[in-house]
Amino acid sequence: MTTSAPARHTVPGSAGLRLAALGDRAVLHDLYDETGSAVYHDLSAQDTLEVRELLGRVRTVPGPVLELAAGSGRLTFPLLALGRDVTALELSSGMLALLRQRLDEAPARIRNRCTTVHGDMSDFRLEGTFGAVVLGTTSISLLDAAGRAGLYEAVRGHLAPGGRFLLSTVERPADEAEETDGSDGTDGADGADDTEVVLDVVGASGRGYRMHEHWPAGADARVITVFPAEEPASGTVPVATSTVGVLPVARLTAELAAHGLTVTARYPLPSGGWRHRDVLLEAEVAA
Repeated sequence: MTTSAPARHTVPGSAGLRLAALGDRAVLHDLYDETGSAVYHDLSAQDTLEVRELLGRVRTVPGPVLELAAGSGRLTFPLLALGRDVTALELSSGMLALLRQRLDEAPARIRNRCTTVHGDMSDFRLEGTFGAVVLGTTSISLLDAAGRAGLYEAVRGHLAPGGRFLLSTVERPADEAEETDGSDGTDGADGADDTEVVLDVVGASGRGYRMHEHWPAGADARVITVFPAEEPASGTVPVATSTVGVLPVARLTAELAAHGLTVTARYPLPSGGWRHRDVLLEAEVAA
């Protein structure tokens, strides 16, 4: 998995039109590069979605925790608060720098129990095994099929006996509707087309953003693009974007099984709105 600069033509919908209107003033970044990481951290710092559920499941298994795609530490610090030793693996140098800065500012009793690793969750080899391997924030959707296959093999090799793999995914109600009744799921909660949603959000810093999510019905990916809420009158305008895969629970369950990991439980997560349905999966090495 890499974080190369995205191309303008990959940004669809009204976000693409806004980019075109900005012209050369718009500087496009991947949401996980050095500039995009700061935006992502600002938006996610106050997000508690899935935290309580993940911590509840981690508490049921002993031993150290491996957190994959740790980012700037949204889950890392709650995991450390459980009193566990945590290894936080992250590919993005920008994200990892933010996490290390936060750890440097944390009390020694917290900082000394965290090991940070610059690495790829689809191909890693670490010393020892872990009671729990955690992949939150639906980050598995950042990997293609080959990357997910590598992830499953690596996770299986790093789970201690009785260990658990905890991962979250996002699907939309239309995913299930298409499987069960053949509907195309093109309409939203009010019957309107829901291909694109635009939200005005405020980050932990108090900065405002306009976030576009382009997600056509039946598409296997959604595109997230984030603009400043207020563009400066002159000069460049930083814009962050990412294309994120959509992985329904049924597909993930089948993929995990094919790599020797059995899903033993699934837990619905607090809803991010009618458009999304997040699910936490718990898996173990197949007997």
